[in-house]
Amino acid sequence: MNLLNFGRKLALVALAAVLGAGPPVMAQDRPVIRVAVEGAYPPFNYIENNELQGFEVDLLKALCEVMKVQCVPVPHQWDGIVRGLLNREYDAIMSSLEINERRKKRIAFSIPYYRIPAIFIGPKETPAGQVSPEALAGKKIGTADRSDHETYLKEFYRESEIELYGKTDEANLDLLVGRLDAVFGDKRFLTRFLESREGSCCHVLGDAPANPAYRHQSYGIGLRHEDTALKAQFDSAIAQVMADGTYDRIRVKYFPFDIK
Repeated sequence: MNLLNFGRKLALVALAAVLGAGPPVMAQDRPVIRVAVEGAYPPFNYIENNELQGFEVDLLKALCEVMKVQCVPVPHQWDGIVRGLLNREYDAIMSSLEINERRKKRIAFSIPYYRIPAIFIGPKETPAGQVSPEALAGKKIGTADRSDHETYLKEFYRESEIELYGKTDEANLDLLVGRLDAVFGDKRFLTRFLESREGSCCHVLGDAPANPAYRHQSYGIGLRHEDTALKAQFDSAIAQVMADGTYDRIRVKYFPFDIK
């Protein structure tokens, strides 16, 4: 275990000791809902000054204000976070939990509270805007192996040469030295690369086209199947903060692009 991970584990243990875990109680005439947060996935959630912070923590506060409940973040390591929910160690999970069929068999989800868009990047000499399967026919496109991005490219970009990499960073390096014509992937990571010194070689060619549509990864609040009333509360609160502008006011602190 490296020192960074060890430090994170110590911080999580300390926070857990302070906050504790258990069934909902009443505080200040408001029901208390305990919500598991990992605290090790910035900018969504992280620990700073021994406090959980990040986009999800700020959004959780806004949701709970709408719901008129007191939410207590409960730090929990990623491993076993769903098991802890099922064991009633807390009432919900808000920790970048992707909604997928495998997890839906074990737990319920709120409506999505964020989605990750996908983009193509390429050399600056390549004109932006031409990212359709026809425009990229015959081109070498790099993407992460065993990812939704790979599935999308192989389904719709059959005339392109798809190069697979263990990590998107590896694809970016090959783009940098001219072995690829484009990289397709998570907008968060690719935008971060473009902002780096190495990324000055390249620019955004375009978002995944509307047709064929990319099925964005969606993330929701994890809940027990039987807690239907709590799910309805979270669903209503998410819809409200997205409609009244609260969501975007929080989002711009962490992301320069829309993730709804």
